[in-house]
Order: sequence, then structure tokens, then C-alpha cells
Amino acid sequence: MSADAIKLLKPRVFDKSKWMQLPRDVVIGHDVFGQLPAVCNDLKLGRSALLVSGRGTMGLAGERVRAVLAEKYEVTPYLAGEISARVIKDAEKAASGMDFLIGVGGGRVIDTAKIVSYNLDLQFISVPTAASHDGIASARASVPMEEGHSSLEAQPPIAIVADTGIIASAPHRLLAAGCADVISNYTAILDWELAHRVKGEPMSEYAMALSKMTAEILVKNANLIKPHQEQSAWIVIKALVSSGVAMSIAGSSRPASGGEHKFSHALDRLAPGKALHGESCGIGTIITMYLHGGDWRSIRSSLRSIGAPVTPAEVGIDDATAVEALLMAKDIRPERFTILDMGLTRESAETLVQMLYKE
Repeated sequence: MSADAIKLLKPRVFDKSKWMQLPRDVVIGHDVFGQLPAVCNDLKLGRSALLVSGRGTMGLAGERVRAVLAEKYEVTPYLAGEISARVIKDAEKAASGMDFLIGVGGGRVIDTAKIVSYNLDLQFISVPTAASHDGIASARASVPMEEGHSSLEAQPPIAIVADTGIIASAPHRLLAAGCADVISNYTAILDWELAHRVKGEPMSEYAMALSKMTAEILVKNANLIKPHQEQSAWIVIKALVSSGVAMSIAGSSRPASGGEHKFSHALDRLAPGKALHGESCGIGTIITMYLHGGDWRSIRSSLRSIGAPVTPAEVGIDDATAVEALLMAKDIRPERFTILDMGLTRESAETLVQMLYKE
């Protein structure tokens, strides 16, 4: 008689589960706003939407989006002049009773729509007018607080519709900052691996592989990233979307946020309004890649080719402030262990900043 017939214990089963939210429709190309009705119909989102946009981007793209959808959808515009707790609450009231949201604009607008959609449990469509960071596709939102910017869990977009003509017409500084934000994935995953070895932090090899591949694409194609060219916008938008997907797979921003981001947030506190988020992440990536023993010169060369700053002076920040930011980084999100949490001394931080200027 087989022992299987008299087993008394329930067999163990694999019961690991994970919730991943990914964009279902991604449309990137020239003059793609005309495809928005088909996207909304495909996703069965409903008939009424709150269109969140900024003062400048409403005229640039928001009104066009509204006009394209007007025949079949009831679209109510909402101007978000800033991202703040007050604006978010006001936008939530405006979105009450709506079926979905559309965010048309830059990072602040997209993040506002993202948070409102999360709080109201509504889907939203991301329509970026610039490619300055990977927030256009991620589930994280950056909100300014008294102590600096805070990264919050929010709602990833159900769809992304990116018109390369509009994005290419934006200042090249924004596109270059978006490239730098993606290139910083290189050191983000090195920090994740370090946290896994030192702290036993779980990691996702799939998310890490996608994140690294995304950064490699931009480094290898750095010579193709030129001002006001739609091909450049197309390459960068695809990379930003992939970076956002990597974060959704990981269930956190780990694949795209390490010590270089902690340095960036520290700079935001010490020198607010000087550097764009992606710009300071790029500078931080050079430093943290050096600390990891990687090819920091190649990173610096790629950033230069793209047109992103590689020194504090290039964004109007003095070296002493950059040193303080390196030392402060360990206090930013202390639960996130990175190479900058390993006991950096002031003398070492000063040497690292000076290194940025050496050939």
C-alpha cells in the first residue's frame, strides 16, 4: 500500500503572490493624440474624465487632448499650477464622480494626477509634454514638503500617450535630465545588490535586468540624443517607460533609485530650485559609480554627449554644498541602504566632488 494514501498533512503549495500594475497601452510617436479615443475605448474607462494640466501645458497640449476626446467623452479641465496638498485635495473634489483622469504636462502635473487617481481609486492616462524623468510611467510621485521632496506611493498610469513632436519641442535641458535619470539606474541596481549582500534585502533579478538594459540603451545611443529631434524624444520616452515598468515589477523604486537619488534629494534641500531632479541624479551617478569601482568616466562621457551637467558648477551649485549633500545623503530615506551609507568622511566627500572636474 502506498504511503501517499495515508498522508495526514496537507501538501505544501507555492503560495507567493505579488500585485503588479503595468501600463496596458503605450502609444509613442508623431501626432498621436488622435489615437486617444481608441485608447480610452480599448481600456473601457468610462465616459467622463478630469483633465489635469498646467497653465502653459493646457494651451500647448491640454486643449488639443480635450478637443480630440470631445466627440465621445465629457472632459473637464483642471489647472494645477503647482503640486501641493491643497491642490491635490482640490483636484480630488473636481474629480469626484468622474470615471478616470488624464494628466497632460510635465512631472508636477503627472504626479498630481497620479496621486489623485490613487486616492480616488480611479485609472489615469499619462500624456507627458516633456521627458525630464521616469515619473511619467512609474507608481511613485514626488511632492515638495518643508523638509524637501518626499517620494510617495501612487497610481501608475493605465496608459501612456506621448507625442514625440511636442516632447522634442521642449527645452533640451528637460530631455537631457530625463536621460540622466535613466542612466542613474546603473548605480541604483548596484546599491540594491549591495543592500542584498549587506542587509539581506530581497531583490528582483528581472527588475534589475530590465533597469540595467534601459540604462545601457541610453549610454550606447548617447550620440543620437540631440536637441529638438523626434528620434531623440522617441528613444528617451521608451527608456523612461521601461524604467517605470521595472519599478512596477519590483514593487518599489529600488531599480531606479539608489545613493544617487539620495544625493539628489539632499541637494534639493540644500539648494532648492538649482538643479533638475535628473541632472543632480546624473552627477550623483558619476560619484557613486566611482565608489562602486565601476566605469565612472564612461558615465560622465555619455552625460556630456547628451548635454547633461556633470559638475555642481554647471547647475549653479558650489562645491561645498555638493559635499554637504553627499554627507547628508545617509539621512535621506535611511531605510534604503546604499553605498553612501557606508561611512563617507568629509575629506572623502571633498575628494569625490573635486574628481568630477578632472579629466
